[in-house]
Amino acid sequence: MDRLIYTAMTGANAAASRQAVLSSNLANASTNGFRAQLETYRSVPLVGEGASTRVFAVEATAGFLDKPGMAQQTNRALDAMTTDKSWFAVQGLDGNEAYTRNGSFEIAQDGTLKTATGLPVLDVGGSTITVPPGADVTLSNDGSVSAKAPGQPIAVLSRLKQVTPTAEDPLKRGDDGLFRSYSGDPLNNDETARLHVGVLEGSNVNAIETMVGMIQTARQFEAQTKLMTTAEANDRSAAQLLGLQG
Repeated sequence: MDRLIYTAMTGANAAASRQAVLSSNLANASTNGFRAQLETYRSVPLVGEGASTRVFAVEATAGFLDKPGMAQQTNRALDAMTTDKSWFAVQGLDGNEAYTRNGSFEIAQDGTLKTATGLPVLDVGGSTITVPPGADVTLSNDGSVSAKAPGQPIAVLSRLKQVTPTAEDPLKRGDDGLFRSYSGDPLNNDETARLHVGVLEGSNVNAIETMVGMIQTARQFEAQTKLMTTAEANDRSAAQLLGLQG
C-alpha cells in the first residue's frame, strides 16, 4: 500500500479536529467572558529508511486567546467586568476553585451568590458568599459585596476573590469550560484587581475570522481526502500491473 495514505490521514484528522474547535468557538461567540480556544499543529518527519519525505501532522500544545472581549453596558447591579488580566473565582462542579471571566451574578433561593450558570462565587478567603433574605445587593469597584436589608443600614458582606495568573502558573481550560491553574493550586487573591459594575465582558471570538477559518479548514480536509483517494487508486493500479506481470 502507498504510505501516502497514512500521512494524508494525519492531515485529515488535524483538519477535522480544528474544525471542531472552530465550531465550538463560533457557537460561543455570544457567551459572556468566553475565551476562544486555539488549535495548533506541527509537522513531524517520519523516521526510517526511505521515509525522509514523509511528514505527519501532530497536535501541538495550544491554549486560548487571552485578550478581553467587548464591554457590554447592562446597568445591572450584579453584572461586573473584571479589569486587565484578572479572573473571578468560583466553585466548580467538582468542588474545587476555578476561574471565569463571566461576571453575571445572581442570588440563589438559599441566598448564595452564584453565577448565571449556578456556580457559587468565592470570596477572598475561598468561601461562598451568602446574602440575607430580602436584601438588596450591590457591588463596588474593589469587589466588595454590600447588602441592605429592609430597615437596616448597608453592610459589607464580603469581597469577591479576583486572581491574576502569572507566567509561572498560567491558566488552562478544563473540560467544563472553566479555567484552573496549571499547578492545580488555588491562585492568590489580587488586591489590586478592580472591576466595572453594570458591565459584562462579551466573548473574544471574532465570528467572521472564525467562519473564514472553517471554510479554509474544510478545503484542507477535502484536499487530504483526495490524497487518500489518489493513494488508493495508485495501490489498485500497482496491484493490477503486478497481476499482469505474474
